[in-house]
Parts: sequence; C-alpha cells; structure tokens
Amino acid sequence: MKFPLMRNNIARDDLDALIEHLKQDDPILTNGPNVRAFEQEWNGWLGTKYSVFVNSGASANLLTMAILKIRYPEGGEVIVPPLTWISDIASVVQNGFTPVFVDIDPTTLAMDASKIIDAISDRTLAVFLTHVQGFDGLTDELIRYLDQAGILLIEDVCESHGATHNGRKLGSFGWISNFSFYYAHHMTTIEGGMICTNDPEAYQAARMLRSHGMVRESNDPAVKNAYIADHPDLNPDFIFAHAAYNVRNTEIGGILGRRQLPRLDANVKLRTENFLHFLSRINPAKFRTDFKTEGSSNYAFNLVLQRPDMDFAERLMSAMRKSGIEFRRGSAGGGNQLRQPYLKSIIPAEHYKNFPQTDHIHFFGFYIGNFPDLRIDEVDEICTLLNSVN
Repeated sequence: MKFPLMRNNIARDDLDALIEHLKQDDPILTNGPNVRAFEQEWNGWLGTKYSVFVNSGASANLLTMAILKIRYPEGGEVIVPPLTWISDIASVVQNGFTPVFVDIDPTTLAMDASKIIDAISDRTLAVFLTHVQGFDGLTDELIRYLDQAGILLIEDVCESHGATHNGRKLGSFGWISNFSFYYAHHMTTIEGGMICTNDPEAYQAARMLRSHGMVRESNDPAVKNAYIADHPDLNPDFIFAHAAYNVRNTEIGGILGRRQLPRLDANVKLRTENFLHFLSRINPAKFRTDFKTEGSSNYAFNLVLQRPDMDFAERLMSAMRKSGIEFRRGSAGGGNQLRQPYLKSIIPAEHYKNFPQTDHIHFFGFYIGNFPDLRIDEVDEICTLLNSVN
C-alpha cells in the first residue's frame, strides 16, 4: 500500500533499546520493573493515580467489566455504543450485564450525550463511552448528570490518546478508563493496554484480575493481610480471590511503552495538524467535514459520505484500492455492531434499524491512515484522488 493505515510506528531507537535489554546475561522478560515504571510514567502523563498494564485494550475492557461485576454482582444495565470495537460490548455481555445501545452524534462518532441521558433507567450502573478515533465524546452536561445520578462513567480511550475535554486529558474523567497500545494506535507496545483509575479498590482488583486473581498481586498490605487472616488453611502465595485471567504484559512491552511515551504529545500534535489539513482539502459537497475537532487527537482520516449513495461508495472504494490507499469501511469496529452475529440472541431482530446515524457510518463511513510521518504533500495527494471520484 502506498498509503497504509500506519507507517514507522516503532522507531529504530526503540528496537535498539530492546536489543540492549536482551544482551544482558539474564534479562527479565516477564512482567517486571519496566512494566511497573511504565505504569507510573503513564500515571504522570494521564493524571490518574493508578494504572495497570495488560496485554491488550480488549483485556482492559474485560477486566474493567469484571471489576464492575465485583461491585455489582447482581448485574444491571450498561449503556454502550453500537459504533465501537467488539470487546467493549462483548465484555459487558461476558460479565452478565445487559447492554443498552445509544446512537451516535455524527460530529464525534461517540454516543449522543442527550440520548445517553434519555436511555438511563433505574437499572443503569454505568455508561461505557467510546471516544472514537481521537474525538472527544464527552459533554459537560453528561458529566454533571452522571455525577449527580451516581452512575459510573467508563471511558474507552483506545483510539484517542492525548485527546482532551476542556483541556483535561480523556481517560482522567471516568471511574475507570481503558487504553490500547496496538501497533496502529497513537503509541504502541506491539500489543498492549492500560487500565487507569483513581479508585484504590478498583486498582487492587485490576492487579489481581490481571494475574489469575492471585491475592499476592495486590500491593496493598491491608488487602493481602485480610485475605490471609480469612483463609488460614491456604498458602498465602496461592490465594485466588477471583475467578480471573492471565492478561499480563511483559518487560518487552514495558520497555517499548517507556520509549514511546515521551514522543506521544508531539505525535498527537502532528496527527491533529494532518487531520485539520485533510478536512480543509476534501470536498464538503461529497464528504462530511463538520466534525468536532476541539480537543481531538486524530487517529485516522474520517471519510464519511454526505448522503447515502451505494454506487458512489463502490466507486470510491475502487479508486482507493487502485491508488494504494488502505482503508477500513464502517469506521470503528467495522460499523454497526448491532448487525453482527454475536448479538443475534441478545437483541431484537432488526434492532439496528433504530440507529440510523450508526448505520450511515456502517455503509458510507471509512477511515484512512493518519500517522506522524505522513507528509502534507501526501495528504494533498490523497485528497486530490478522493475529490476526483464522481
């Protein structure tokens, strides 16, 4: 591909740092000091008290819902978007909660805040909001409402590292937030994710859930001692508090994260400049340009047709393929999750028809690669080609 979704996201210096680590006589490779250091450095960057490094953003989603299940074992409703990655919804279902779907705001691709508020019931426990592809999905009204109602906000920031709301980084507003360090994202540990929170109980639960539910993974002596006192018949090294998982990351991931984090803010700036230039050059008669760009840290070039036109969409895809422009149809997660087979037994038939904004993205929305070393002249070339399609 001439214009891939990502290019050069791991620098030569990053690889050299890994090689130096591996040259040691007995290098630590499993979860160790670089993982712990990365977690602390990430806290400093994001502005949260606690972070837990895991093997993917999907695992961060899974553990977050498992922590919610510990808090609410009786279950309840979690409001989720139909435009997101599968793991946001799957983690809700896997932990026994009922997903309640809300259509998106076309200017942010996140759930429409007013529709979230309308969907809240006496069974609502949390709102699992995805900040899609670098856009700020929050509103002041939504933050105030959830705080007053005592409903938890969970932020999926997997595609939106460095995006802000009122100058404050996304991922620092919610009870828990999740990040992904997949190769194509703003920074990468090849595979990886982070769970972030200011809640000490959620933090201790995340540490244990990450590693088989073992109590020894807690770094709070009071938590450890309570379990030991309650279970004198068990070896203190092998007390399993929860039926949990093994989703630890490694020292390799920790080293990469520590190397990449200092470049993150500069990369966000470049991505945002690219995106604003892209929006200024594509034809607004054919493509939407009215996105909410304040506070964004764009993940990709969002290409959404102004009107539903299947023939034009087919011609556009053909032109992109011929020109070597890699793209994804349906935007985040492949479009409307309500059309996917895994939800057929959970939601009513044809429920997707109640979400027209998401369904428009499903058929007529695309994203194209945006990355820090993409040159402005390359952005111009992409826009010229897109605008030439009739």
